[in-house]
Amino acid sequence: MKLKFSLFLVLLLLSALSAEYSVAEVNSVRISSRLDPNAIIITEVDIIFIYDQAIADNFPTAKSQWYSGKRRFTREAGDAVDIVNIFIPQGFDSVTATLPERKADAVRVVVFGYHDDSKAAPVDIHQWQDVAVEIDPFGIVVSSLD
Repeated sequence: MKLKFSLFLVLLLLSALSAEYSVAEVNSVRISSRLDPNAIIITEVDIIFIYDQAIADNFPTAKSQWYSGKRRFTREAGDAVDIVNIFIPQGFDSVTATLPERKADAVRVVVFGYHDDSKAAPVDIHQWQDVAVEIDPFGIVVSSLD
């Protein structure tokens, strides 16, 4: 009986730890633009893979903070982040992003779109497997394809 109870406690502890420090499940990110093909607009989309919990906890909370401090952030974070940066021209049908090899090790994965509102928060996608990012006249829409 003691062995079963001890095993139960160990499993409970492990599940609590894995929930707090879960790894990313992102397998693919597909980006498309629904903007007028005749407009002259190119939108930047950043997919940020964060491998350090302290950095994830202090990550910028708005698009304007991210893009204004991106250079400093990447310099300070070093190898604790990978950034997939993609430029999408208007009316572009779609592209599937090339993701980093260590993507599954990320504690957090977020998406920012430069075409979005300056106060837009990052979209956390680390628990989604297949992700769609659509750029429309009002910003970006990020959704799970699961």
